[in-house]
Amino acid sequence: MTDTRSEIQNLISSNDILIYMRGTPAAPRCGFSATVVEIMKRLNVPYHAVNADERQDHWAELAEMNEWPTMPQIYIKGEFMGGCDILKEMFLSGELQQVLADKGIAAA
Repeated sequence: MTDTRSEIQNLISSNDILIYMRGTPAAPRCGFSATVVEIMKRLNVPYHAVNADERQDHWAELAEMNEWPTMPQIYIKGEFMGGCDILKEMFLSGELQQVLADKGIAAA
């Protein structure tokens, strides 16, 4: 396993919710990342974000790991959930709220 992959795995396993995004939560660099940040705000759940624009090594490794070449990428309790469209659909249907509840993640 590469050092980059090990670092990614560590981030995924040590954060209940991990979001690889373009930019930061305070300054998203694309509409998809901004949408994911807004969903997290509405849910009021704690999460850790990684600016993939500053971590091109992570971006390339993640695309290989889960065959998902775009950002954002959302992980909940170590499970890759998908990107913005999937998270948005899950949020609107209530499925995301149920996943968080099932995994013991409460609003902040």
